Amino acid sequence: MKGAVGFIGVFLSFLSDVLGDITRTAACLDDSPRCTLVCKICDSYFEDQMTCLSFLFEHNCLPQFNKGMESLNNTDWCVWDKVNSLYSSLSQCTEDISDCLLIPWPNSLVEDIFVSIHSRFFQECSMEEFSDPSPQIVFALVITPICLIPVMVSLVVLKTKNGDGTP
Repeated sequence: MKGAVGFIGVFLSFLSDVLGDITRTAACLDDSPRCTLVCKICDSYFEDQMTCLSFLFEHNCLPQFNKGMESLNNTDWCVWDKVNSLYSSLSQCTEDISDCLLIPWPNSLVEDIFVSIHSRFFQECSMEEFSDPSPQIVFALVITPICLIPVMVSLVVLKTKNGDGTP
């Protein structure tokens, strides 16, 4: 038993010499350059990951989005083809940073950011193209399957009554 404990101690000592003085308090997804940098920033300057995540969103993801949106005319903010790439890049940036820190995405911080940008940039956008259909269309779409169910049940019963499908 003493030999096993001694071996583990020597192994841990060797491992710490090989790895150097790496102390990582935050969990990190992998050793990719981006994740390593994100984790190093969080470990060095922040006590909790959510504060670090907020900082990284504010200084890494949002400036690119804001700059891109401000370069567009206000009327273009509501044209999806013009904002799609900016919006997708912001979403991808928040997801990548969250993933590096092993924080589930989406999270409350991401939701707050998107609510904030929607209230800032997309509040004046009309939603006419996505409005609810008229009551007549809703009624037709709802009543059609309701009426078809008894017909289908009757057909199944009729076909399986005698086994050969004859009444």
